[in-house]
Amino acid sequence: MSPEETENRKSIIADHMKEVITLLGEDVARDGLIKTPDRVAKAMQYLTRGYYQDPEEILRSALFRENYRQMVIVKDIDLFSLCEHHMLPFFGKAHVAYIPDGYITGLSKIARVVDVFARRLQVQERLTTQIKECIQKTLNPMGVMVVIEAQHMCMQMRGVEKQNSITTTSDFTGVFKEQKTREEFIALIK
Repeated sequence: MSPEETENRKSIIADHMKEVITLLGEDVARDGLIKTPDRVAKAMQYLTRGYYQDPEEILRSALFRENYRQMVIVKDIDLFSLCEHHMLPFFGKAHVAYIPDGYITGLSKIARVVDVFARRLQVQERLTTQIKECIQKTLNPMGVMVVIEAQHMCMQMRGVEKQNSITTTSDFTGVFKEQKTREEFIALIK
């Protein structure tokens, strides 16, 4: 997206935020709120920047032929996302493994793929699957496994208000369908 388009969208989002703040009963002309609509618009663009990034291209940008056929794990990848149901944050760690079949990618690219999908309006279940599918499609490894552990502010700040709850999701392909391989991955991320 061009800088002009980014700025135009930010302005439109800010105008809508002024309406929201007013509908909540606040005075958008109040000293502390004058710049809030612009700040919120800029923050929302940052928090959803994954819509404008290509995760497959990120992986392909550091694709190397390598005859390594053992598990590659990138664990404890910090992730921050927005729940699509309430637009409240959820955050936690992603653990990603793959077993190469001729190609590897730069380790930082795995973390970037997590970030691209996390920086969209999400549900944790879809996020887990999107990361897995992207790596499987792009690298064509013998298998991929993704585990995400996250805390959801929509459960902690509102609704059931369970502050210590953690949601864990997993998805896998290929050789990770074998229990022994999954167990090895789980043991290595503990």
